Parts: sequence; structure tokens; C-alpha cells
Amino acid sequence: MPQEVKTDALILALCEDEKKLSGPAAAIDHKAGGLLTEILKNGDFEGKDSQLVTLYTKQGVSFRRIVLAGLGRKQELTPEKVRRTFAGAARQLRDLKVKRAILMPDWNLLNGRKSILAASIVEGVRLGLYKYLLYKTHEKDAKVMSGLELVCNQADYHLIVSEVKKANIISDAVCFARDLVWAPGNEMTPSILAAQARKIADGKKLTCSVMGQARLKSLGMNAFLAVAAGSHQTPRFIVLEYRGAKRGTSPVVLVGKGLTFDSGGISLKHSEKMDEMKMDMAGGAAVMAVAQAAAQLNLRLNLVCLIPATENMPGGGALKPGDIIKSYSGTTIEIINTDAEGRLILADVLAYAAKFKPAAIIDIATLTGACIVALGEEVIGMFGTDEGLKEKIKKASEKTGELLWEMPLWDMYSEKIKSDVADIKNTSGRPAGAILAAAFLKKFA
Repeated sequence: MPQEVKTDALILALCEDEKKLSGPAAAIDHKAGGLLTEILKNGDFEGKDSQLVTLYTKQGVSFRRIVLAGLGRKQELTPEKVRRTFAGAARQLRDLKVKRAILMPDWNLLNGRKSILAASIVEGVRLGLYKYLLYKTHEKDAKVMSGLELVCNQADYHLIVSEVKKANIISDAVCFARDLVWAPGNEMTPSILAAQARKIADGKKLTCSVMGQARLKSLGMNAFLAVAAGSHQTPRFIVLEYRGAKRGTSPVVLVGKGLTFDSGGISLKHSEKMDEMKMDMAGGAAVMAVAQAAAQLNLRLNLVCLIPATENMPGGGALKPGDIIKSYSGTTIEIINTDAEGRLILADVLAYAAKFKPAAIIDIATLTGACIVALGEEVIGMFGTDEGLKEKIKKASEKTGELLWEMPLWDMYSEKIKSDVADIKNTSGRPAGAILAAAFLKKFA
């Protein structure tokens, strides 16, 4: 029974429009001598979205703290709000150096969709507590919660356990991707990224192969190689294949940009925030994480993950504005700006993806800052040519809380990247920068 629990802290999530305590909250209130009732009566906690209040119980009560977390209005509750609420509550307890806590949700929330509620809570807590501490010499073991327990009825136990396992696999994959993205450029080179890909492959359902510079040259991936030419770090083309469906079933191909550091090349970036360009391989990291999760979840599909990994650096052999290169597909490209490099490595790989006869191709990339200018840092820009696939991705966006907005890809934008001296050019200036990048890639998909 809830009133019998013994722990450092309890997390209780309440909605804004709840007038009377019920379920676990009522039982906890009784054990705590009406503490919750008093707080609600005094208006110190209203259950507003993301509101947090920490209460301390009297001596003799088996739980020392109660964190009240607001969910907002019940009819407006979404899985993403659940994630945010429990993430905030978990971080608050971590900051208080609480080691163990029990989460006691009202399982009637989200219209009784217990599996979704359980997954949302676990994902919120796991991802909310994430910290990159690899290079923190004095903080590695600090503020780490050693245990979180989720309480449910015996009748729901097997359902909840199953969903918790799935949510932990997904959370592990997200944290894996975050670790890759946060790693400094000197510790996340193309070869190291390739080594990470090999590490997650089990050699059975998930296999990994890596192509080096010589192989890329023999394939004619000249756009990819041109971007890599200014770096001392040799490029790597990472191929992860997951087989969860029958042999012969057309795979979904995921392509992830793997620029482990992007200086801009000869078209050198401004020094401000250049340190963040270690994150230009986030698309590749996300694709690797998907491969890991797919294998662990035993998804019934075939998946091919293609990650071109390189640096974009200035140097004696570096790609120059005005250069013309012949891509893997045979299309010639005039280089206007060497900082429009992601689309070059992706062009070769998107064309290469056709050899797998895919059911769909999805490209994930930190392709251009112009998309941030258009949509901000919280929203993903989506471009596509397949209406059915775009609709599925939109529904996935709503389900996961990853905000997404479809951008236009009209023919007039393709006209803007026509070159006078080659088939196309890699950019035509700042206006509609994100759309022009997508229009460029459309030529190779």
C-alpha cells in the first residue's frame, strides 16, 4: 500500500483542475497528516504545468520528502507534458541529493492509457536526469540517483514492466546519441565514430561495415572526399544494417550527417560558437542510436543506416569556392561556399542509398543554421516528396513530442541552384537557405 512505502522521497503529479485528492495522493495525504490538503487549501500548490513544490514530512513518517509536480489542466494533458513534469521533479530531487525515490502516478491519467503513461514517465525521468560528465573530474559521482521505483497495481504489473523495458531501451539510445554529440571534436573523430558504430553492432541482427578513403575513391564519392580533403582525419563511411524482417523485404534507409567538426573550410565560420560545430554529427549520432534501439527492441523491419563521417577543415588540399566536382551520381557541382558542406557528403550517400532498393529514405542532419532562423531551436524542419511518409513522420512527431513543421519544396527553388558552369551549385546565398539545401539534396534522392 502507498502509505507503507519507505523511501527518501515520493513524486506525486497532480492536475490543475483536481478539486479533491484521490488514489495514491489521498493515501499519502492521510499518512502525512493532511499535509497535501493543507498545501492545496492555502494555494501554495495549484497543479499548474511544470509547477514544483517540495514538502518535508514530520518525524516518524516513512518518506521524508514529497515532490508535488503540476501537470496542468487534465483535458490538455499530453505524453510530452508528462515527460516534462516528471523530468523536472526528478531533477529537483537530484539537486537535493536524494538517492532513492518512488513515483506514484494516477494511472487514470491520459484517459487510462497506462502503457503510454508509463513510457512517458520513464522517458521523462531518464532524459531529464541526463548529464554529460565524462570530463568532469570532480562531478562524475555527484548528484546521481541510484534508484527510482514506479508503483502500480498488481493487475497492471506485466504491462507496466514491458513498457518500462521499452522506454529504457529508447532512453538508453537517446543518451547514447547525446554522449556522441557532446564529445569534443578531438575525441570524436571519423574513426572514433566508426569504432562506436562497430561497438553497438552484435554481428547478428545488427552488422557494421566501414569504408575508408580508398574505397570511397573507387566508388567515385568525390563530393564526400572533397569535403574531407582539408582534414588530417581520413573520412569513414559507416554502414549499419539491421535485419528484423524477412530477407528480401525492402529496407528503410536512414542517412545521418556525420560532420565530426565543421570549421566551414576555406569559407571559414566566425569564431563565435564555432566550438559547437563538434555537434554537426548529430544526425549521424541519431541514426546510430535508432539502429541500436531497433536491434534491442527486435523491430520487425529491415533497416539500413548510412553515415558519412568526416571533418570540414581549411588546408592546402581543401575544397575551394569555385571548384567543380563530379558526384557519385555523375551530377557536377559548382562550389560557391565550402561551409555548405553537409549537403555535399549527403548527396553522394543519398545517391548510394538507391542500391538497397529502399521502401523509404529518411535523411537526418544539422544541415543549416537557416532552419533555426526560420523555426527556432525547438522545432524540426521537414522536407519531403512522399506524402504518405510525411504523414507518418508527422504522427510520430505528435506521439514523441518532437515538434516538427513541414517546409515548402516548390520547383522554383530548384531553379535558384542552377549553375552557369556545372549542373548545379551548392548554394545561392542566404535567402531561403534551408529550402535551397533541401532542393539541392532532392537532386540526389
